[in-house]
Amino acid sequence: MEEQSFFTNFLVNLRSSCKYYTGYPKDLGPSKVIHFTSEREFVQLLHQGYPVVVAFTIKSNYSKHLDKVFEESAAEFYPHVKFLRVECPKYPGFCITRQKTEYPFVEIFHSPEQAAAQGRVADPNITKYSVKVLPFNYDLSAYGFREFFKRHGVRSSDSN
Repeated sequence: MEEQSFFTNFLVNLRSSCKYYTGYPKDLGPSKVIHFTSEREFVQLLHQGYPVVVAFTIKSNYSKHLDKVFEESAAEFYPHVKFLRVECPKYPGFCITRQKTEYPFVEIFHSPEQAAAQGRVADPNITKYSVKVLPFNYDLSAYGFREFFKRHGVRSSDSN
């Protein structure tokens, strides 16, 4: 009996303290994944200045796996990186603008900056912004995101 409680305590400690533990279930607390509701809210999220990892999804077994990866990654990189999930059947217009044909896919939006050349704008109250969009083609895991952020100089924690 004592041996079983030691093992249980060991696993609980391992899950809560080791950032590389990949077993499930992992206590991640409340979900940090943001669900897409409108382009306006997406733009507001970008204006917070954090990188935003966006999963464009449809219902599939692979999307279920992606959801687990997103939950874990969102918890690990919070609050420095935001993770957003777009259900493309609900928001086809937003997904079509990405000009992809295979789903799900992931893109990373970061560094919103006011566009230098405003060009001809019909409404002077409209401000154009420039955002870098990078396709994500690394391993779909928290480790893959960490390596991607390092390679592209994306700030993902207090230490970098």
